[in-house]
Amino acid sequence: MVPVTYLAGRNVAVFGLGRSGLSAAAALAAAGARVRAWDDAAPRRATAGTLGIELVDLAALDDGAWRDFACLVLSPGVPLTHPAPHPVVTRAKATGTEIVGDIELLGRTVAADAARPRLIGVTGTNGKSTTTALLGHVLAASGRAARVGGNLGTPVLDLDRPGVDGFYVLEMSSYQLDLAPSLTFDIAILINISPDHLDRHGGMDGYVAAKRKIFDRQGAGCVAVIGVDDPISQGICRDLRDAGRQRVIPVSGAGPVEGGVFVVNGTLRDDTEGRAETVADLSRIATLPGIHNWQNAACATAAARVAGVPAEEIGAALSGYPGLAHRLEQVATMDGIRYINDSKATNVAAVAQALACYDDIYWIAGGRAKDEGLDALESLLPRVAHAFLIGEAADRFAAALKGRVPVTQSGDLATAVARASDAARRDGRAGAVVLLSPACASFDQFSDFEARGEAFRSAVAALDARRAGGGRTEAKPPRLMV
Repeated sequence: MVPVTYLAGRNVAVFGLGRSGLSAAAALAAAGARVRAWDDAAPRRATAGTLGIELVDLAALDDGAWRDFACLVLSPGVPLTHPAPHPVVTRAKATGTEIVGDIELLGRTVAADAARPRLIGVTGTNGKSTTTALLGHVLAASGRAARVGGNLGTPVLDLDRPGVDGFYVLEMSSYQLDLAPSLTFDIAILINISPDHLDRHGGMDGYVAAKRKIFDRQGAGCVAVIGVDDPISQGICRDLRDAGRQRVIPVSGAGPVEGGVFVVNGTLRDDTEGRAETVADLSRIATLPGIHNWQNAACATAAARVAGVPAEEIGAALSGYPGLAHRLEQVATMDGIRYINDSKATNVAAVAQALACYDDIYWIAGGRAKDEGLDALESLLPRVAHAFLIGEAADRFAAALKGRVPVTQSGDLATAVARASDAARRDGRAGAVVLLSPACASFDQFSDFEARGEAFRSAVAALDARRAGGGRTEAKPPRLMV
């Protein structure tokens, strides 16, 4: 735990009692702050109460009580500006109460630490989790102390301190960047930008502005690592280079970039010192399939080189990377059919990356749709042998795919897995893949993408058990649309 000592003796409001909110409340209390917390969901309040956290309906407090708060620590899932501020946010703004997130608390605590570890932030529309986990893996494999968290896994205030010469490697969502008004990253990574979460940022301009915040306050001695495989990120890279405030390293998974880190035909190369040194053959690393993962590896390599890791150590660490759960995770191979859990692919851009990695795909998609269509997948649909649709988006996706690929509406995930498996076996295509890559949020049927991914694992395990027992996998008559 990281005690937030600079708020000792102060009154602090905490709103939103999910994992990061509970963590923040505990860290503040451990440092001697007087915490008043609330969540709109009764079950979360009940959990907080069992932990001894004082519960107060913050929206009901008068202005005097609000002005006595040093700050409001807000969960990143709570609307700050769009589509409308949460009432608690409105109360804080009306009384001049500063609004921050748990990662801002970490940054301020670290800034006051004499043995200050370095902060590495990772953002982007897709690839954040893989790049964060991969970079943490490379640093740890090279013998450096690295703590990995943020939007990925462990809440930041639950992390152990890495000590002098150590690193915090933090995945940063756009929501978290909005709640970190003074945080400065020693190394800031932007992988890519494509439309996502537009409702929470008032449109694409607001979303891009939130992502750019990862570079705010960087100056001499700081480094910006930027993927240049999309036009928006290319423009940000150009702007930062022109401004000259920090060192800028361009990165590409698709071809050479002078003075950067890049991949050509699967070969990862580092040109940051002007000699295009070969680091690794990524085409041989099964846990990093596809150009998008090559870009992730290039981003992690650029940051690791800045952190002082030699190229040969990076190459060895990349070869030993175990992969990330729920992101192109191979969970089983049965009868020559691979089962791939890509539950974290909640938008179309992420699904495009997945479809590009395989042929003869039995694709499971659907859930709670975001405000985007499937047109961006048009060139990849010939790779899809059959689509199996689930959740709220099933009808919408079926209409979009009609006449392009065979479609079966399957309702729930377990049924979709069984039907996809049956179809793959029946068709007998060599190298077939049953791929969960939903292009949707999970909240219609699951608590989060992780729960959806675990359900996919369970459904695949059930297939294996049925196969071993000689049972059939098909349980319900399908709704087939061709």
